[in-house]
Amino acid sequence: MTMMRREIGNSNMNTWECSESSSSPSWFSHLWSSALRSKPLSTPSEATIRDASGEGLVRRLGLFDLLLLGIGASIGAGIFVVTGTVAHDAGPGVTVSFIIAGGSCVLNALCYAELASRFPAVVGGAYLYAYTAFNEIIAFLVFSQLMLDYHIGAASIARSLASYVITALELIPFLKNNIPSWVGHGSEEIYGAFSFNLLAPILLVLLTIVLCRGVGESSILNSVMTVTKVVIVIFIIIVGAFEIDVSNWTPFAPNGFESVLTGATVVFFAYVGFDAVANSAEESKSPQRDLPLGIIGSLLICVALYVGVCLVLTGMLPYKSLGGDAPLAEAFTSKGLQYVSVLISIGAIAGLTTTLLVGLYVQSRLYLGLGRDGLLPSLFAEVHQTQHTPVHSQIWVGIVASVLAGFFNVHILSHILSVGTLTGYSVVSACVVTLRWNDKTAHQVFGKSMSSRAEGLICLITVVCCGFAAGVFYRFGASFIFLIVAVVIAIFAAAALHLRQVYTDTPGFSCPGVPILPTVCIFINIFLFAQLHYEAWVRFVVLSIVTVGIYAVYGQYHANPVSSNTLIIYQKAPAEAD
Repeated sequence: MTMMRREIGNSNMNTWECSESSSSPSWFSHLWSSALRSKPLSTPSEATIRDASGEGLVRRLGLFDLLLLGIGASIGAGIFVVTGTVAHDAGPGVTVSFIIAGGSCVLNALCYAELASRFPAVVGGAYLYAYTAFNEIIAFLVFSQLMLDYHIGAASIARSLASYVITALELIPFLKNNIPSWVGHGSEEIYGAFSFNLLAPILLVLLTIVLCRGVGESSILNSVMTVTKVVIVIFIIIVGAFEIDVSNWTPFAPNGFESVLTGATVVFFAYVGFDAVANSAEESKSPQRDLPLGIIGSLLICVALYVGVCLVLTGMLPYKSLGGDAPLAEAFTSKGLQYVSVLISIGAIAGLTTTLLVGLYVQSRLYLGLGRDGLLPSLFAEVHQTQHTPVHSQIWVGIVASVLAGFFNVHILSHILSVGTLTGYSVVSACVVTLRWNDKTAHQVFGKSMSSRAEGLICLITVVCCGFAAGVFYRFGASFIFLIVAVVIAIFAAAALHLRQVYTDTPGFSCPGVPILPTVCIFINIFLFAQLHYEAWVRFVVLSIVTVGIYAVYGQYHANPVSSNTLIIYQKAPAEAD
């Protein structure tokens, strides 16, 4: 993929420079105009291309690779733990919790699938979509919220993986109780935040080397580990099915439907990761066809695996006895099947490895996108000429994760995670709506003229506010009438979006039910956002302020969006295979 730029006329350039110098806009007006810049939307058959000098990534990922990428990112060790933890409160109804959460994620996946089809050959994911549908500052804010989640999440997963590896090594008799805690489990905390871990950074370095070697090598490792993990999960489901006592499924929801719904808000984050497929657009062999299938297909497989584990776990033991650190292993041990515990440990190591590998992969591709756009130094945009990987971005991601995992007890920050994920999902859903708008005329609203786009944005903001209000009312047990009011207002806003906007059809994969389905996604995502720890809300506000500051100091001066004096020459993406 190559990108070629042509300067359009020296006279036009000189005129532009003179007019800019004569007007001398103020710092704030420059910041404002820069923040509102957006990327032009290309057709699905087009792709921004890179020159043949090695700037482009190489297309090596087929549909099977993308499916394994999504599964590898979504299913970690949590499938062996979180299922039992939530079942302790929700009872056998945890199965419904996973179905509800999975259904919600499927709606989000449909939105991602449409945009992945419309931007089939450019990296960036949610950041790129926001840059095109909204503006530069919103895209930068989405990036910062996502990246903090990724950095802390990678460090936390690396520590968990190190702990599982040490636990597995201690199965060897002469190593049992002879490995110092600081090697893999982490040293004692210092001032509540610092804790040394030797193995976690080593594992991160090894995975970073694999990712720098090329997407082919990392894809092979991910495929092997993901297949191992899935085979173990399926084996556990089959073996456990013969140990089920159906009487354990009664009562199905012992603490009522509210506990099932609360469980859904918790297990929603067990599905997070399918969006990683969207960030592999530039390395997919047939992106317009395979990306939507990879996103939705990987998620549906994850839903089936989670539901299967829930049914087995709650059928093997009464729900009241679940909730320990290793509920699935305890369930099989109680049935005299100790060997399954060993398989669970292997599956956990494989699951954490793939989750960490894909997380590091996605981070580097996001940095690559921002480096290309000038919002970060151009160093992040460089691609190795022979390996065809963003080596500098990948090394930077590995360094950040290694420092966090090696010296900090990042597990204490787990309650401020998921902010970026929910923010990204909500913005992607809003992008689907705004990019479909086709009506450029003005409408009369309360006797005043308002552009169709402005009216639509007000409706989307209303849905966001109602979703947050409903979540707060639900969280703090407010009167049910307040919750109903928030939902009704959101319904009116969605109806206005449906009736007062004109929507275009999109080639390729098209999300059904626009604008209603994306609006429901936004409401659910923001409702879940309101269920997060209050420190997560503070983190969202503080990081947003810091991000705006970084943009004001650096981003607005170095971003290189398409301007009137530059022409981007596009070439068609590779033809889709029949």
